[in-house]
Amino acid sequence: MNRGCEKDWIAILDFGSQYTHLIARRVRECGVYSEVVAHNISACELVKRSPKALILSGGPASVILKRSPMCDKDIFSMGIPILGICYGAQLMARSLQGRVAKAKAGEYGKVTFKTKCRDNLFKGLSKKEIVWMSHGDRIAKLPRGFRIIGSTENADIAAMENGLRKFYGVQFHPEVVHTPKGKVILKNFLINIANCKSSWSMHSFVKNSINELKETIGKEKVLCALSGGVDSSVLTILLHKAIGKSLIAIFIDNGLLRKDEAKFVQKRFRSHCRINLRMVDAKGVFLKALKGVKDPEKKRKIIGRIFIDVFEKQAKKLGKIKFLAQGTLYPDVIESGSVFGGPSATIKTHHNVGGLPPHLRFELVEPLKYLFKDEVRLVGRELGLPDDIIYRQPFPGPGLAVRIIGAVTSKRLDILRQADWILIDEIKRAKLYRKLWQSFCVLLPIKTVGVMGDRRSYESVAAIRAVTSEDAMTAHWARLPYELLEEISNRIINEVKGINRVVYDISSKPPSTIEWE
Repeated sequence: MNRGCEKDWIAILDFGSQYTHLIARRVRECGVYSEVVAHNISACELVKRSPKALILSGGPASVILKRSPMCDKDIFSMGIPILGICYGAQLMARSLQGRVAKAKAGEYGKVTFKTKCRDNLFKGLSKKEIVWMSHGDRIAKLPRGFRIIGSTENADIAAMENGLRKFYGVQFHPEVVHTPKGKVILKNFLINIANCKSSWSMHSFVKNSINELKETIGKEKVLCALSGGVDSSVLTILLHKAIGKSLIAIFIDNGLLRKDEAKFVQKRFRSHCRINLRMVDAKGVFLKALKGVKDPEKKRKIIGRIFIDVFEKQAKKLGKIKFLAQGTLYPDVIESGSVFGGPSATIKTHHNVGGLPPHLRFELVEPLKYLFKDEVRLVGRELGLPDDIIYRQPFPGPGLAVRIIGAVTSKRLDILRQADWILIDEIKRAKLYRKLWQSFCVLLPIKTVGVMGDRRSYESVAAIRAVTSEDAMTAHWARLPYELLEEISNRIINEVKGINRVVYDISSKPPSTIEWE
């Protein structure tokens, strides 16, 4: 499954910027499908895939250095519009015989940008705009055929264009919210310059995906892992719409799930949605394999391996099964570093991406692989899923195993499960659940002294994690009311045997990740 048969699409060459994913999101928000590709993808490969235009992302490197990531220079001969952003603009300048030099003073953060012409790329902008800069180099000499279309106090060439070839370069980042008119600039490039049709929507995605699934799967059977989370729920309903009884959804109780998860899934999907659902109790298998394992990557690998083993055993009972469906999302793919082969580093292995053993005998079906989380929620709404599923907060594939720092045991799982239930109960009571991207508890591998009932206690510490985000690629710690934090802490300490201290995580992403492991 790819981009849902969209004819107009934009290729974003990834040079390692932390904002590359935001470019993809902003382009899609303009109604045009976008996909991030490796920075060194060949022009021949791009020609085969026929993008309407290219965007060269920013990046942490300097084009002046010899080992900096470069693109195939033939992309500038493809005859399609190109927009270079920050590093991408400097790379464009250097590749076309311009010159890039070290800036006397770098520009970081909000800067006043002066437009020298307000047509084409800057149509609808004012003479002065606030933009977000993050660079230490500058374009010192324009390539032949280019002109300056914008400048700042420290950069005479802050934006350039070759109108004839439809090449544009901006030194700032139009994709971030700190550039207020950034989306206007991107829309000008997409719609007015590249002549893209604004046809990408979740309605078209669902329609095209169902057709593709029918064509790909035919009369074969598909196994689908259903956890009750947003991703797997949307995946299950999408497949059910496409292939009906050929779908066999399997809920595996691995012992690492939230409180009453099995009851919720069974009631919602078997009773209400009439899905062909098999419930599998595999708690003992998972916990035995995880005994004594503390390393988070090993946990993920073990859970991924057992997950597939259980599936294969179920498949043997059900006869010949050709396909396995997974709810892999675009952030999973990006963070696993599994598709670009570029300068973006692997942050962590995701259960859906990195945990599959080499002997896997299923063919994978991943219809959500190129969607961001908010897009998946929109797909769920398009499919008619209720709000209590659509707006469920994300839950990691490895479950509570990666929210228990250190070894996983039945006792520690029970402690965390109860603490997490209290946290969510209070978050919902405060009507903040849908305003937060995620809120959960983490059980730490330390114990502290406390006083409970005039007696000394020596129990575990729970950390509360609550963040706001649009797509999980970046996140800010949530400023929860002190009164709410106090109530959560009091309830956890009083109601959960085994915890005598609660702390609050005030780290944002980056530099931290949302999950602790």
